[in-house]
Amino acid sequence: MNKFVSLLKNFNELVMFQHSIFSLPFIFIAMIVAADGWFGWYLLLMGALAAITARNFAMGLNRYADRDIDAKNPRTASRPSVDGRISAKSILAFTIINALGFIIIAYFINDLAFYLSAPILMVLGSYSYFKRFSALAHIILGISLGLAPIAGVVAVQASIPLWSLFLSLGVLFWVAGFDLLYSLQDIAFDKEEGLHSIPSRFGAKNTFKIAQFFHLLTIIFWYLFISQANLNIFAYVAVVFSALMLGFEHYLVNKDFTKIDKAFFTINGYLGIIFIILIILDKALI
Repeated sequence: MNKFVSLLKNFNELVMFQHSIFSLPFIFIAMIVAADGWFGWYLLLMGALAAITARNFAMGLNRYADRDIDAKNPRTASRPSVDGRISAKSILAFTIINALGFIIIAYFINDLAFYLSAPILMVLGSYSYFKRFSALAHIILGISLGLAPIAGVVAVQASIPLWSLFLSLGVLFWVAGFDLLYSLQDIAFDKEEGLHSIPSRFGAKNTFKIAQFFHLLTIIFWYLFISQANLNIFAYVAVVFSALMLGFEHYLVNKDFTKIDKAFFTINGYLGIIFIILIILDKALI
């Protein structure tokens, strides 16, 4: 029993399950807006399972592909994929199982979800290799999480309305922006290992500016999402709140690099949670 609990803890650390908080709120935001309210327990369960299996696949593949790189980086050398707690074969099996699980779940949602499942996995998987040849890896990560609202709206209405594209583009630049800030920790390592990233290519000062521009685009696209979806006052409050939170995130990181973890995990986590709460209020009260 103790071995099983230890294995679960190691896999939880491997995929950092708690980081699902970045994508799950925006899947459900899209589902709420698409359904014009409550979308049902079945889709709640299937949407959550689809999100979890897709993310587990992406994280598992990333850890599998990056074993050699992570072993050299002091920041990542203690990961279960590096220190021997989880074998490479186990990680690969975990990744394959979650990929198959995602496809099967998509099949039971609707035809369009099933047809899009394999292309979505291809996009998610590509992130693990982009840093080896392109600084656009941050954008690919943004696209990967930006697919979450698309998946949510497809689950509810088997189509992709314009407002969902605006919501997804907002998520894309939100994620890419905070990934730029997070990547500032690895500037020296990326340069030494010949890995491609915007911080290692353009430096910290320019990275801050690019991240600020990305987050400005985030607010613009989320405003367009709310306008196109004909939402109300609570949704606009969500956008204003997001702008304030992102501004505070940049303030923290600019002031002190040691605040990157706080900016990355705490602020962005609260942003998604409060955003979905305000969207629920927008649909429930108005």
